[in-house]
Amino acid sequence: MAPFAVVSALWGLATVAALIAAIRLCYRIERRSGRYPPASRLPAYANLLPVAFNRGVAADAETQALRRRMNRLLMAILAGFVLFAGLVVRLMPSGQ
Repeated sequence: MAPFAVVSALWGLATVAALIAAIRLCYRIERRSGRYPPASRLPAYANLLPVAFNRGVAADAETQALRRRMNRLLMAILAGFVLFAGLVVRLMPSGQ
C-alpha cells in the first residue's frame, strides 16, 4: 500500500477518535451544567459549539477544565485538517 494511503488512513482514524472523545466530553459538560436530559437513555445531539464558546455552561472549575480539554481536542482536529491539507498540496504533482 502506498505511504500516502497509510498516512491518510491513520489521520482519518485519529480524527474520528478525537471527535468521539470531544463529543463524550461535551456530554459530560452538558450533564454537569444541567442541560442534558437526565432521565433520557436516547442519544441526543452534542452541542459542541455552545459548549466550546462557554454558552450555558456551569462556571465551576471542574466543568471549565473539561471544557478546556474539549476545546484542545477540537483545536487538534482543526490543526490536523490544516496539516493534512498542506501535505496534500505539497504532494500534488505540479501542473494540476
